[in-house]
Amino acid sequence: MHALVSLAKEAVEKYIKERKVIRSPLDLPEEFLDKKAGVFVTIEKEGKLRGCIGTYLPTKENIADEIIHNAIAAATEDYRFGMIEEKELPFLSYRVYILSLPELVNDFSQLNPYRYGIIVKTLPISPSNQSDVLFDGSPSVKTGLLLPDLEGIDTIEKQIAIASQKADINPLEEKIVIYRFSVEKYK
Repeated sequence: MHALVSLAKEAVEKYIKERKVIRSPLDLPEEFLDKKAGVFVTIEKEGKLRGCIGTYLPTKENIADEIIHNAIAAATEDYRFGMIEEKELPFLSYRVYILSLPELVNDFSQLNPYRYGIIVKTLPISPSNQSDVLFDGSPSVKTGLLLPDLEGIDTIEKQIAIASQKADINPLEEKIVIYRFSVEKYK
């Protein structure tokens, strides 16, 4: 098990058993203690999704802290599932995704559901900066995200449809922008 996956597992187990948040271990590779990135943590139970929460932009001091926070959130705050119970812990498996910064997509040829995750956002676009609605402070009404290389997601159209559906976006009736990102995946 990769050290980042062990970190996610440890964070969940400590929180579920004792309601305590662990500190970032100092023995992780420097890049996870010195760099910031968006992170998603996925928890499965016997091969079925049990929780998945993340951030596409960093919100914490470093990647390790982002993993700890999102692992606990995936275990306790995913609205699709109840909070993980202590009796489930031995049956859980974890995945950690470290996200690149999102890039605006200008053409569908820049997409590949196996290589890139996507963020679909509704407009409005700020008139002062039409190239970067994600980072210019303009609020998007709706945002949907889908990680790359998911089982059953084999076309760009399906990827956009599912990401849109997650945010209650109708891409045929609403103006949208799409961003792509790559991930480093750890199991």
